[in-house]
Amino acid sequence: MKKIGFAFILQFILFLSNAQQPVIVTPEWLNQNMNDEKLVILQPNFLRMDYTVEHIKGARFLWPDWLTANSPDATYNPPNAKAAAKVLQDLGINKDSKIVLCHTRADVSVTARMFVTLEYLGLAGKVYFLNGGLEAWKKAGFPVTNELPLVQKGNFVATVNPVLVDKSYVLSALQSSTSTIIDARAKRWYDGDPTGNPRDGHITGAKNIPYPDLLDSTNNFKPQVALINYFQPVASDKQKELVSYCFIGQTASVVYLVGRELGYKMKLYDGSMQEWSRLPELPMEKTIKQ
Repeated sequence: MKKIGFAFILQFILFLSNAQQPVIVTPEWLNQNMNDEKLVILQPNFLRMDYTVEHIKGARFLWPDWLTANSPDATYNPPNAKAAAKVLQDLGINKDSKIVLCHTRADVSVTARMFVTLEYLGLAGKVYFLNGGLEAWKKAGFPVTNELPLVQKGNFVATVNPVLVDKSYVLSALQSSTSTIIDARAKRWYDGDPTGNPRDGHITGAKNIPYPDLLDSTNNFKPQVALINYFQPVASDKQKELVSYCFIGQTASVVYLVGRELGYKMKLYDGSMQEWSRLPELPMEKTIKQ
């Protein structure tokens, strides 16, 4: 038992030593950094009224559709970099800004998609995710307001960071020994239960990390040691790149975010099963049930 315990502790230390700077932050961390002039808090909401009712002082409203270009051809496409840069400038984002994303209620995956998109636009290493969102902030005893902040236009310029990838990239990754494909959907969908898509199952060779398993009942991420336990069985080698996918590229953003927190090199297949299941030449399989 002692040997097992020591091995687990050593494994945990190795994971932490390889991790990049934290991207999932606590309410206490945010409160301590509130006076940082470079800090910008964004609250993604589909309805502006949710933002106007209450938000952290100084937080700006981010409508997710500003940064997700839906089209007749696909849901949640990468945004036009120039148009997205203007949106972020209007929100007061500068080249040296540090951005904290704060979700409300259960909007974890929507806000995680904003995290991926901001990294795609060149802000990797400058974006943070408030663990537990607005509810955790309030539970920690910190104040909210309905006062609207005055925002000075920023000078942000987008530089595309190719973390959102297409089907050709995934096909190539399937043949590579340096990449692992991760299905972020619930195990039942991964195994092959009907989804309404033309084909069911998962991308051939993909591993499964169901995104809901990474969260607790309060929409907080589980402790880091627990998160490591979900990733390590399917991605023990941190030198390998992980490419996550789901139905449309939203919930896979949660796996992307946690992977970044743990120090993995992450990509996200934007077309996900919405595209892949419709192209019969692309390989799929179902789990063989015993």
